[in-house]
Amino acid sequence: MQQRIYQIFLFTWFLLLTPAAWAQIKGVITDSLTQEPLMYISVYYEGKGVGTISNANGEYQLETRRGWNEVTFSAIGYVTKVVQIEPGTRELNVQLQTDDVLLDEVVVKPQKERYSRRNNPAVDFMRQVIAHKKEQKLEENDFYQYYKYQKMKMSINDITEESLQKGIYKKFSFLRDQVEVSPVTQKMILPISVQETVSKTIYRKDPKSRKTIIEGMNASGVEEFFSTGDALGTVLNDVFADVNIYDDDIRLLQRRFVSPISNHAISFYRFYLMDTIRVDRHECVHLTFVPENSQDFGFTGHLYVLNDSSYAVKKCTMNLPKKTGVNFVENLDIVQLYEQLPDGNWVLTDDDMTVDLLLMRAIQGMQIQRTTKYTDYSFEPIEARLFRLRGDVVKDADMMNRSEEYWASMRQVPLTRTESGMDLFMNRIERVPGFRFVIFGAKALIENYVETGTREKPSKFDFGPINTTVTGNYVDGTRVRLSGMTTAKLNPHWFASGYGAYGFRDKKWKYEGTLTYSFHQNEFFPWEFPKHNISATYRYDVMSPMDKFLDTDKDNVFVSFKVTTVDQMSYIREQSLRYELELMSGFSVSALTRRRNDEPTGNLFYLRNNAERTPIHDITTTEMGVTFRYAPGETFINTKQRRRPVSLDAPVFTLSHTTGFNGFLGGQYNFNLTEASIWKRFWLSSWGKVDMTIRGGNTVEHGSFSLTDHACGKPLLHHTKGDFQPDQQHGIPERQVCFSGTYLRYERKAIQPSAPDQESQMAGNVPVPGLIRKPYG
Repeated sequence: MQQRIYQIFLFTWFLLLTPAAWAQIKGVITDSLTQEPLMYISVYYEGKGVGTISNANGEYQLETRRGWNEVTFSAIGYVTKVVQIEPGTRELNVQLQTDDVLLDEVVVKPQKERYSRRNNPAVDFMRQVIAHKKEQKLEENDFYQYYKYQKMKMSINDITEESLQKGIYKKFSFLRDQVEVSPVTQKMILPISVQETVSKTIYRKDPKSRKTIIEGMNASGVEEFFSTGDALGTVLNDVFADVNIYDDDIRLLQRRFVSPISNHAISFYRFYLMDTIRVDRHECVHLTFVPENSQDFGFTGHLYVLNDSSYAVKKCTMNLPKKTGVNFVENLDIVQLYEQLPDGNWVLTDDDMTVDLLLMRAIQGMQIQRTTKYTDYSFEPIEARLFRLRGDVVKDADMMNRSEEYWASMRQVPLTRTESGMDLFMNRIERVPGFRFVIFGAKALIENYVETGTREKPSKFDFGPINTTVTGNYVDGTRVRLSGMTTAKLNPHWFASGYGAYGFRDKKWKYEGTLTYSFHQNEFFPWEFPKHNISATYRYDVMSPMDKFLDTDKDNVFVSFKVTTVDQMSYIREQSLRYELELMSGFSVSALTRRRNDEPTGNLFYLRNNAERTPIHDITTTEMGVTFRYAPGETFINTKQRRRPVSLDAPVFTLSHTTGFNGFLGGQYNFNLTEASIWKRFWLSSWGKVDMTIRGGNTVEHGSFSLTDHACGKPLLHHTKGDFQPDQQHGIPERQVCFSGTYLRYERKAIQPSAPDQESQMAGNVPVPGLIRKPYG
């Protein structure tokens, strides 16, 4: 979801902001002692807002400017070096000294030729750090609480002096006024979004409970133009999550990275002892670390560890090696600072992260800066009533309405000039001619809906999904559809949605309408967590048997492109009544009553499994079912089409039972289907992940296979979770258990579609797909 936001946003708004090619100076930066190339060294013209960073091989390229004759090379842990350059210089190689080589006590220097963990002082020291890390974990205390202030800023990255003199920057001077220099990369950036959050975290060891109470939230910027709530902030906070180096694995960028003080860090990283230095009056041992394999999900960086028996980390800096290959991430820097409290506890006080994102070279990149400050630590007992609050994350009712005085008192770092003027900047952006059309197009692409309101008067009715307007299938031929839904701005409890569609081949109208009542007062959509809804739906449409398993709308234009012809379809006329209840604990229950008539069409036939192969015109089922689901820790973001899980780390337990009634509301079959499933994602640290599913089912008195979800089966046309097709020889078994697992290395996979079965047969007088095919006519 977040990658889609970045891609569409960049394409639609900043396509014209392409950097120009200029004369460049290039070279290699190396360590003066080890001669090893140095990555992530900042190279820039002081005070000019133009700079770059060296790559994994120590190489850099920097644009030259007439009259700019001093280049600065700097990085944490090295002495800043300023070099005079002559006009016409095209190559400049530089060696940097560590900022602690001037001290007398030099322990060990890294050697390029060989690395051994045996009899290595750096490895022996890190073993002590890892052995003592449990003592530094906050969870070792019976209670703890602290306040957290976090600022998340999103900016257009790498603005150049030349680009400010042309294009939209030249036409609209207020854009130039919004530009500032990034204090981390020394590049010029244009901030477009700022989000601030103040929260209080409380913890109890026995019984174990941890809650985060969000007391204040303040956001301004481009997200104001999109009606998806705090979706952007939720995605950013999940992707650029808090970093705890005392955990074995660090969850970041929706992946797992090995912490430099993980229990298996010794085998994953190479450690080098540099020197003993003082950091804020504390004597510390300075170590550097790099992954054994630069392509693994790990960090390069520096550790500053107290030179005493506590082995506590005083400071940590981490970077992401370029060869790691994380999509769209050009650079990542993390800086953490720790302080000792009067009671002796060492706690995290500063956690800053800067990430440079680049979709492609032809357009501007983005920079995300996350500034986090932790204050007011306390380890005193906490009153029990706070742990009885519902949910792990509790939002204060007044969090969006805090006064300027509140923010002035809670804000741990002052806002920059551009950050404090973000609202004024957005107002000026909105008055730019043609901007409304840009936002209109961006909303249609990102949200897939067209709103009928404005920023001042929020939309009460939205048209969409847009990608279902024109599509096609075997029966409809070319199909046009008009869809829409009401929003909470019309009524926070009642919601209506539906569509009308017409197929030019079968010349039939299809339609669907849903009316939903939410017992909660919703902010935008009826599916906001936790749901407590009752809804009624009437539908007449043409479907294929696999459509029920799609995670998207069956009329999505991209779904219509298939690897083979799907000609076995049916006309469905369905009436249903559904009740849904979700609890903050992750437990949910839903009950469904449904009557469904299924008339085969295209090359699908229902034939009785007797000697005459008697054809059946249509079949009708009436069923009732209940589903119990438990997914502890699951979180969501809301989109206009549906809600999506932010992460897939929560286990999902599901138990359902469906009963069919013969003779009730026209139902023709008695059947009972019980299903249970367990889904869990297992992370194998930097090696990837394994998604495992165990599903089982028991069927008594079969109903139609085309109307009932089955626990196991084979993919019909392509790999979609839940796809099935009956076995050619045995049909659908009465009892079934299946296991599936997917292992992904570096998030890359290739799935081959399996060919569709050509015939299916079932026992008894149950309708099955026909063995004879005929063209639709």
